Amino acid sequence: MKQYIIKRLMVMVPTLFFITLVVFVILQAAPGKPGGPLMMDSESASQTQQGGYLIFKQQFHLDKPILINLRFQSSHGFRVPVLGWVGVSQENVRELLSDAMPEIGLTQEELTAKNESADGEERRNAVSRKVYAIEELENLGNAIVPQLVGLIQFSGDEATVKRALYIFPRNARRPLIHRYGEQLSEDEKILNREIDSENRRVSELSYSTSMTDEEVAGLRNRVLAYWRTVMDRWDTSFLDHMRTALFDTRFANYMKNLLTLDFGISHVDKRPVLPKIMDRLGYSVLLSTLSILLAYVLAIPIGIYSAVKPKSLLDQGLTVTLFMLYSLPTFFVGTLLLFYFSEGGEYFKWFPTGGYQSLAADNMTFLESRLDIARHLILPLICMTYVSLASISRYARTGLLDVIHADYVKTARAKGLKESVVILKHAVRNGLIPILTLLGTILPTVVSGSVIIEVIFNIPGIGLESYNAVKLRDYNMVMAIQLISAVLTLIGLLISDILYCIVDPRISYD
Repeated sequence: MKQYIIKRLMVMVPTLFFITLVVFVILQAAPGKPGGPLMMDSESASQTQQGGYLIFKQQFHLDKPILINLRFQSSHGFRVPVLGWVGVSQENVRELLSDAMPEIGLTQEELTAKNESADGEERRNAVSRKVYAIEELENLGNAIVPQLVGLIQFSGDEATVKRALYIFPRNARRPLIHRYGEQLSEDEKILNREIDSENRRVSELSYSTSMTDEEVAGLRNRVLAYWRTVMDRWDTSFLDHMRTALFDTRFANYMKNLLTLDFGISHVDKRPVLPKIMDRLGYSVLLSTLSILLAYVLAIPIGIYSAVKPKSLLDQGLTVTLFMLYSLPTFFVGTLLLFYFSEGGEYFKWFPTGGYQSLAADNMTFLESRLDIARHLILPLICMTYVSLASISRYARTGLLDVIHADYVKTARAKGLKESVVILKHAVRNGLIPILTLLGTILPTVVSGSVIIEVIFNIPGIGLESYNAVKLRDYNMVMAIQLISAVLTLIGLLISDILYCIVDPRISYD
């Protein structure tokens, strides 16, 4: 048995890694931005261009590719949705510059004529391309500085040179070392001061549309002179390329933090994710545990009676009733309960409309506070229990029907044992083995709670937090909740296997 448990624990490691990889890629590839709108308008694009959102992305590694970083390749380049840019060539950069700054290189009259000749669809497409190109140029960062310098030095197109000059200070600027919520070491602070000093020097290499041709030529020479002083940074070895490709990515940075049980920072309120989950954990654990206990306490006796008295009038009535309950979606039942039985409903105003406690809970005694919590939990408990009650009772009935006519049960009856002893001691122990499988799937719900019920009844548990995290695109929070649920699922399955051995000694994993 010990060897089996050790093997299962060892298998959990690659399983969790694969789950983490799949969930991470799906979240990162989903449309939208962390804590931001699904699509950006022109005002958002202007803010992005100013660099405010770029700092946020750099702090949380959102400007890096998801799985593999091949931006150092400059001979060719194309973009894959999940991988990002697989190499970036000068032609790629030129096209991005053209989409990001189409107005540079045009006179005011040409720009006005171009805008007037374009219809509404063309204008929307141009804005969409502009937003995309600006963000891609920001994300590519220092990786495309050599391509920008090549365009500045060798391009024969005056507009392309001006666009490259315009974007050069933004991409040549080195990001400061910053770890949210952590103090930097003295060496890191010294390095940050050096980077800041160099960034101020780079910011002086800014292009303006009001510059004359002579001023543009002077700026071009200053940019090339600066490049000659820093070009050695891009002269990297094969080992450096491999290190960048594998470890300078979003997934690599996330896994590095995950190994220390650091689930990252919430993109919404900038709080660490794990303490936020722990703050909400108690509500979901209490609600889910009570629901599971109530479901088993009610379902097992119902299942035993239905198996002992099959096809009786009561058994048929229970079967129809339970299947009807099982077919009703929880959001529908929850809405009905609120409408008929809550204080904000229309009929029986017996229970609070939602929440976990009343606003005046701080002024209540201990007993009054517990009673107040119980009143708030009655409707959510009904909602969470009726589906489990239906399924578990049917599992129990089916399991007992399979063994109730077995030879060893007949032998127990032949010995003259009471029918209650025959059923409860000999049949139930083996007949209820199938419902142990359900424990493996129920364990994650103890922590993760029920999203729909917590949202409907406004219970501040993990389910409601999951809903808000998805709605606000708080990727780190969603990842943490999914990983915790995955761990609990694997642990639950292992517990189910162990319980099989305890309940039925014939089962062995040796």
